[in-house]
Amino acid sequence: MPTRSLTDWLSYIESQHPSEIELGLERGLTVLSKLNLGRPKQKVITVAGTNGKGSTCAMLTQYLVASGFKVGTYTSPHFLRFNERVALDGQECSDELLCQAFEKIEKVRGDTPLTYFEFSTLAALWVFDQLELDYWVLEVGLGGRLDSVNMVDTDLAVVTSIALDHVDWLGDSIEIIGREKSGIGRKGKPFVSGVVNPPESIAVTAAELGARLTQKHVDFSFTLDGDGWRWWTDNVSFENLPIPKLPLENAATVIEVLRVLQVDLDQDKLTDLFANATLLGRFQKVANEPDLYIDVAHNPEAATQLKQQVEHLGQPVIAVCGMLKDKDIAAVMATLADSFESWKLIGLHGPRGATAEELKGYLNQAETFVSLTDAVSSAVEEAKVKGAAIVVFGSFLTVSEYLANQ
Repeated sequence: MPTRSLTDWLSYIESQHPSEIELGLERGLTVLSKLNLGRPKQKVITVAGTNGKGSTCAMLTQYLVASGFKVGTYTSPHFLRFNERVALDGQECSDELLCQAFEKIEKVRGDTPLTYFEFSTLAALWVFDQLELDYWVLEVGLGGRLDSVNMVDTDLAVVTSIALDHVDWLGDSIEIIGREKSGIGRKGKPFVSGVVNPPESIAVTAAELGARLTQKHVDFSFTLDGDGWRWWTDNVSFENLPIPKLPLENAATVIEVLRVLQVDLDQDKLTDLFANATLLGRFQKVANEPDLYIDVAHNPEAATQLKQQVEHLGQPVIAVCGMLKDKDIAAVMATLADSFESWKLIGLHGPRGATAEELKGYLNQAETFVSLTDAVSSAVEEAKVKGAAIVVFGSFLTVSEYLANQ
């Protein structure tokens, strides 16, 4: 077989299965068994949830690395480079290692068809196995129970949040979705739920699996306290923590995960983590004069979080928005309609992309643009006049396009 570049491999794996998404573990487990992979020296941590998976994985990784551990982190999707999905101590994996992983998977899979995500997950696991890491932090792609990340028996399951999203795949009720996402738990292993107002299905599923469940506001709690925040359990507490750049709800969950892992919890390291941890595309400031933020918020729960972040800016804010039409556009727009000084709308390419006119139908007043570049240019001119900030949001695709144009 001639040597393939990473670009060649990605084109190849995209063509190997007729469906972009096909939930199920059988295909992946068949190939995983042939790879004969080991496990990390310490633990596998698997993170599911409607929102907050990425920031939770990022904060866990950064704390563990700061504590001297070697950590492999698998996340999705990526913005600009596939390598973003497979990180080693927070740094992107090399093309060389990824190509070696794909070559190995292709050699052993035989006639087993794999989706793009299954190929990606197996590649990440192969890379992590080669490097004798202490921890693997694995972000679920879609759902949990039938997601290919769940091929690996986790040592600690985390569910960050539950909301209606991907209903065609996961079900049309919070209870059903809660059961699907909780399917990552394992018998006798800890299960941390950071879900606010959790559906009963989380506790029911954890009990059925025999997992040891701890829940936010039951087993651990947090509250804002002046200019900082406080976190506590019955026998552990931390005071005067800095308000994190990433969502506070997820920061609180991260402390509980670290406590359950029995990793040394240090006030100074937690302070440093929350003062500095950021994640690409999560209310991230990327420009000044005018201030411009990017955010991947694309469902009602994330829109509520974005609304709060916009309010905290304390200045007029202009929205530049593009969304996929299979998202709950109506609820996102209803949540954010009054948060922005004005709206600049764009259409997204591809069969799933909503047009700018479709988005406009949910707002009383908005401008439409042919391209993101035009929309941002208009927003910048208006922001200079009004002393406003700008938020580009609505989809990973919207944020990716913005970053690609910089």
